[in-house]
Amino acid sequence: MEVQVNTAPLVNVRVTSNVNNFTAEKRFDRALTIGDLKGRLELVTGGSAENMTLEVFDEQERPVCSLVGDEALLGSFYVEENYRIHVTDKTRKLGEFDDTSNVEKYELPEDEYNKRNDSVRSFLLKNKLGKYNEEEMKKREEEKEKQEKEEEEKAKTISVGSRCEVRVQGEPTRRGEVMFVGKVHFKPGTWVGVRYDEPLGKNNGSIGGKRYFECAPKYGGFTRPACCEVGDFLPYDEEEEDEI
Repeated sequence: MEVQVNTAPLVNVRVTSNVNNFTAEKRFDRALTIGDLKGRLELVTGGSAENMTLEVFDEQERPVCSLVGDEALLGSFYVEENYRIHVTDKTRKLGEFDDTSNVEKYELPEDEYNKRNDSVRSFLLKNKLGKYNEEEMKKREEEKEKQEKEEEEKAKTISVGSRCEVRVQGEPTRRGEVMFVGKVHFKPGTWVGVRYDEPLGKNNGSIGGKRYFECAPKYGGFTRPACCEVGDFLPYDEEEEDEI
């Protein structure tokens, strides 16, 4: 007996599985056999068509039916718009295809990679870009050394206990007391540790478990010497009182 499909020829459904955590939105022809549908769901979920079972849930996540019989048509089951088809393959486990630790990886030997004319390295070399531009790299190194020297010279003018004003682009101007000047473990170069007058900082004088100075949470911060000016900077509240 011929089975006739009397509903809309295409149906949009959500697809989930026990193999992965994502939900895929797919459109299927109701004239597909369940066997063909499994083949397509194999590509979506990674489950094996031979081992998968299909269950249908409505928009309220209530079970509707199971799609059984590989020769049966999808349209012969009650599958409506936005229903969910859940794929279960007991031979697979969740996240199996996300773990690439056991996948054998091929690495091209360095000498062979250097011989290739179609590689990124070859392109950069031919066009003298990035680290392969000796002139540009030398210029960058000179600028870096100049900046470090300027920072060191500026740091010599900043002493612990001095009042200061910190100006960083895109942030409010802050005032406080210099608590630390020197090298730090979290970034290269010379840094200035400041105890701010207001809770506008990012720490309590310590970073990554290493303490550089003492202050209350949110009152401490570190800045580059170039952003720190020392002088007779009163706390803003005292400055306002003097202006009354």
